[in-house]
Amino acid sequence: MDNRFNVTYITFDGHVEVHRYRYLYFAMMFTVYILIISSNFTIVSIIVIHKSLHEPMYIFIAALLINSVLFSTANYPKLLIDFLSEKQIISYSACLFQWFSYYCLVGSEFFLLSVMAYDRYVSICNPLQYSTIIRKNTVSMFLIFAWILPACEVSVPILLSAKKEICKFHLKGILCNSTVLKLHCVSSRLLHIYGLVVFASAVLLPVLFILFTYTRILVISYQCKGVRRKAAQTCLPHLLVLINFSCFIAYDILLGRLEVDFPKIVHLIMTLQVITYHSLFNPIIYGLKMRGIYEHLKRLFCKRPHIFISEDARVAFTINHLTGRAPLWRTAEWDRRTPACASFRSFSDELHMVFWVVFMRPDAGGGLLGLQ
Repeated sequence: MDNRFNVTYITFDGHVEVHRYRYLYFAMMFTVYILIISSNFTIVSIIVIHKSLHEPMYIFIAALLINSVLFSTANYPKLLIDFLSEKQIISYSACLFQWFSYYCLVGSEFFLLSVMAYDRYVSICNPLQYSTIIRKNTVSMFLIFAWILPACEVSVPILLSAKKEICKFHLKGILCNSTVLKLHCVSSRLLHIYGLVVFASAVLLPVLFILFTYTRILVISYQCKGVRRKAAQTCLPHLLVLINFSCFIAYDILLGRLEVDFPKIVHLIMTLQVITYHSLFNPIIYGLKMRGIYEHLKRLFCKRPHIFISEDARVAFTINHLTGRAPLWRTAEWDRRTPACASFRSFSDELHMVFWVVFMRPDAGGGLLGLQ
């Protein structure tokens, strides 16, 4: 405790030879953090930019990936600072805030996975009523509840813990999670019971609901061959994310309540997996398994730029890819070698004026109407 400012500090005892490998730890975790941010926001940006992906399923995926970034941001900056610090400490108030952020975002993750399972259930098992059940207002309500409900549930033990006296100032871990309860002078039965209730409502019930919905989807898809492919394409990524996240969170929550002494290196590795795997692999799973996202990713990263030896070659290449009524117009322009074909810029401006400004300027469509 710092008596000058009346601040209580907690020391993290979960690091393994941090003074010897501090720069290696920092470089590895900083690289992982950058990969998490860039990969998640790449998928989110694709969903935001392309209107064809403005559907409830993709909106929920974007919310899930944003939640993963928030979860990583609640843990990685402090972890990176600790790697470069002589002492791995945190104030008790900041520790409680990290605890709150940690489990609030975990609860949001399970809520969003439940909503995504319900969305797939309605889409596959009741497609005729999908548009009336999953509306814009419904999607907005689900997204709001996904962050408000877990915050309300987690805030109760945080407020109770803030008023309790602590007698231990060393935490067996590298971040503040449920192990904070072991710092209290007197173990609170109320906090343990409430924690089990929150675990059942925020983790266990959503997992059971998700398993139930996907079981129903598998039964219906088995009976109807037409929806098997759709069910496999959309449900498999959600199941992979659910299984991966549930296993690590179950370990993390139960660790704070079971008196089991794991080797420090094992505890460190498991904790790093909890804060790394789902945040890093979620965008990979959804990017590769969701066909709508995968197609846009392929266009983004596999697009080969064309190199033209002249402006005429660039114009000719563009002309060959015109469709609809544009080929008639392009043939007339190219055969007459009008000024519009002198450069790509003038050609694109002329093309835009003829085909996009017809309704704004009646005289602009004269050339197009003459081709009839």
